[in-house]
Amino acid sequence: MYTLLIANKNYSSWSLRPWVLMQALGLTFVERLLPFGQAVDGQTIASLSPSGRVPVLEHQGLKVWDSLAITEYLAEHHPQVWPSEPAARAYARCAAAEMHSGFAALRNVCSMNCGVRVRLHQVSAALQADLTRLEQLWQQGLSEFGGPWLAGSSFTAVDAFFAPVAFRAQSYGLSFGSASSAYLQRFLALPAMQQWYAEGLAEPWRDAGHEQDLAAAGEITADLRL
Repeated sequence: MYTLLIANKNYSSWSLRPWVLMQALGLTFVERLLPFGQAVDGQTIASLSPSGRVPVLEHQGLKVWDSLAITEYLAEHHPQVWPSEPAARAYARCAAAEMHSGFAALRNVCSMNCGVRVRLHQVSAALQADLTRLEQLWQQGLSEFGGPWLAGSSFTAVDAFFAPVAFRAQSYGLSFGSASSAYLQRFLALPAMQQWYAEGLAEPWRDAGHEQDLAAAGEITADLRL
């Protein structure tokens, strides 16, 4: 049995990736949520994670940390994690790795906060460059492999790596072309994403650092959290 250590669903983009992948693929796991900066039964993220960060996958006495490492570990046991067709698999790995290591402006300006709607103070050149590159990546996958998911007919790890972008697009009103917008709406309608979103809205915790990032980015026009 897998155990997945995650943090707040409202904020934790890194936790979302393996969580939504495992949910969407029907992989059975136990979720363990520890809020940022808080202890549960005397344990914190820092005390349980080798890196001091989430997510962490526990399986058969092993701890696997970092969302990309977790994805590759799961792929060793479940081949459906990545596309079976070589060209689609190559694209999927490249796009997931680019998302994992890049898009700094998007991360810094639009921190994940599922339960709010925000009017950005500005869309900087760096942020616009990230949005343009996202559009290019998605168009490549959707056009080359036929959709409705990035690497073809099945949801795979490459889609999971863009799950936080779907929530960011919703929260910050980010603008994309028609095909990309349809992809994002399809993504947000996924049952796993709907579950994460509902549970994120119901969380009672607020993290000061994430809230400060939000205030710096723009004006909150709606707060849907409990």
